[in-house]
Amino acid sequence: MTTYPFSAVLGMADMRLALLLNAVSPAIGGVLVRGEKGTAKSTAVRALAALLPPVPRVEGCRFGCDPAEPDPACPDGPHPAGAPVETRPARLVELPVGAAEDRVVGSLDLEKALGEGVRAFEPGLLAAAHRGVLYVDEVNLLHDHLVDLLLDAAAMGRSHVEREGVSVSHAARFLLVGTMNPEEGELRPQLLDRFGLTVEVGASRDPAIRVEVVRRRLAADADPTGFAARWADADAEIASQVAAARRRLPGVRLPDAALRQIAEVCAAFDVDGMRADIVTARTALAHAAWHGRDRVTIDDVRVAARLALPHRRRRDPFDTPGLDEKLLDEALQRAQDAHPDDEPDDDGPDDRGPDGGGGPQGGGDPDGSGGPDGDGGPDGRGPDGADPGPGRAGQTAAGDTGLDGRADQGSDGGRPQRASDDDGWSGPDQDNGPRGDRTDGGGGVASGAADGDPSRGGAHASAGGQPMAVPRGGLKARLLTAPGVGDGVPGRRSRARTGRGRTTGARVPAGRVGALHLPATVRAAAPHQAARGRLTGPLRLRPDDVREAVREGREGNLVLFVVDASGSMGARQRMTAVKDAVLALLTDAYQRRDKVAVIAFRDAGARTLLPATSSVLAASTRLAELPTGGRTPLAEGLFAAADLLRVERLRDPKRRPLVLVVTDGRATAGRRPLDRAAGAAAVLAATGAACVVVDCESGPVRLNLANRLALQLHAPHRRLDDVAANPLRHPQAAVRTTSTPDRSVA
Repeated sequence: MTTYPFSAVLGMADMRLALLLNAVSPAIGGVLVRGEKGTAKSTAVRALAALLPPVPRVEGCRFGCDPAEPDPACPDGPHPAGAPVETRPARLVELPVGAAEDRVVGSLDLEKALGEGVRAFEPGLLAAAHRGVLYVDEVNLLHDHLVDLLLDAAAMGRSHVEREGVSVSHAARFLLVGTMNPEEGELRPQLLDRFGLTVEVGASRDPAIRVEVVRRRLAADADPTGFAARWADADAEIASQVAAARRRLPGVRLPDAALRQIAEVCAAFDVDGMRADIVTARTALAHAAWHGRDRVTIDDVRVAARLALPHRRRRDPFDTPGLDEKLLDEALQRAQDAHPDDEPDDDGPDDRGPDGGGGPQGGGDPDGSGGPDGDGGPDGRGPDGADPGPGRAGQTAAGDTGLDGRADQGSDGGRPQRASDDDGWSGPDQDNGPRGDRTDGGGGVASGAADGDPSRGGAHASAGGQPMAVPRGGLKARLLTAPGVGDGVPGRRSRARTGRGRTTGARVPAGRVGALHLPATVRAAAPHQAARGRLTGPLRLRPDDVREAVREGREGNLVLFVVDASGSMGARQRMTAVKDAVLALLTDAYQRRDKVAVIAFRDAGARTLLPATSSVLAASTRLAELPTGGRTPLAEGLFAAADLLRVERLRDPKRRPLVLVVTDGRATAGRRPLDRAAGAAAVLAATGAACVVVDCESGPVRLNLANRLALQLHAPHRRLDDVAANPLRHPQAAVRTTSTPDRSVA
């Protein structure tokens, strides 16, 4: 299959630069590409492997050992000196989201290991990616333990497999590239930190650029071979620059002045640990080598910081990656002012590429035609001879002149502004009563945080310019779990049978053996030893003797918030407390690897504000836009919850739901509203989903309608201040939360 050429990818300058710098220096630690769907993330990554130099390896070695420096611990070794050598192209290995651990790290033949006493190892994807590219699309959907394995191997350059006393280790040095859509969920900050660089990409809002992108895509689909041939020279030029930069890299100097600039910048942005400093230094060295310089300059440090630091500033799920470039410039200036006698940074080449073309703002373009950027062919036109558009002779209409530029992102970083729905759900609060919650103009409750201070709670603007609710500092959620033991995806909430955790039993394997349960295997084989002719010597095993371990760990759930947004909730600023509690529960869901969904009901109906997703940030954004007012259609909210659960059970049958109904129990919309609510509760209870009724009623006079709803749902009843409280202000709540961490909601 013909790969779309790297040089034909239009715009996306930061993404291409980050990929090429990692190709020059894999020690940087890989790239995480974040962006909306349909922005050529996968296309650019798949095209990268064709630019890497061919890889020599020991002939027949399944682990790709370098003939010049073979791995002494290679399972196929030891390789003798002068072993035959073969050359193959650098590999691009794609890791599927649903891959099992054995497929990633490799698997042991347990039957041979136990029956014959030999170590038989089948290499996994990490071995196949050695000295190549390992690509994980939708890395945020990959199970956490697999991400840990990948990042550990990328950091150490080795993969270790430990299974029941059998140990295998092999080299695994690769360029790790992950792509993700933040709308589908975020990576934990600890995992984000393990990626060397991160870039945000977004589709251009310039019609001329969009026209050219479509033109190229259609041309590639119509004639893949011919299209690739038209861009072959530009790709070959980039490949030669990568090879030249690799040769130049060991001779690039990192002066003390540049080191001080790196330290000043990392300290200014308050990043944790020292990995940020190290990655920034490696990136600056690679950037200098890419541009043909023999020493690092302040421009190299600035570009490196812009790629290496944004994702390391994220501390909690409500933070969005980003970098204040004004603060970056101030930190660099402080470093220069503090040491004015340092050697100057402008004594190297004049920011030109290895062949004299391009530079920090030229991206190493060999002929001034926008080569690596793919903005035009050798004559400044599109690959099919078409005019790229007005004012774009070798340059995009947005001014994308090189790999260091950031065109095609739009004034808001490439993210479209979300238009408000004209149906009363995204407007100001309605019918909130005399003391209804103040809104921020977009339906978000100000909650005493008009200045947007996250520590005070309320709503502020996210990096994309959208209002986003943030929790008050110190508010913690009580652990709520689904009853029983499930078979869901690994997480940290409810009890489940998983591939990781404590061993609770043994079973006959249904397919490939997972974790071996050695005592059970021995017990199964012991009664048959006489019949198998064993008098002395090792135990004689048969394949049907093998037993695998049954392990119990924790699973992630689908946490469905069904929120009453009616006028009664808006009174006496009650909705402010509700949003604070829901945000605390959202934070808890993020930490426990749950999916979340949000349904709100008010006025005449219910609406799914957020379908099931792993993105807590998206949930907080929708919550900030939630208005209040109108009557209380409780039945519609419960019916909508049952419908959503039916759909999600088809999509993800192993993920058990946990429904949190946040309401005061009132029902005032339609005919016989309380009777209809009782019928809807019966429908929701029939789904078998675990439910919790969070009672928001306050004041001296209480109707206890939420308690009645809990009885109809066969669900526990919790007060609002019980499910989310400040442990310092309410020590008794903290005791209740921590003393029974495994108690189910039933």
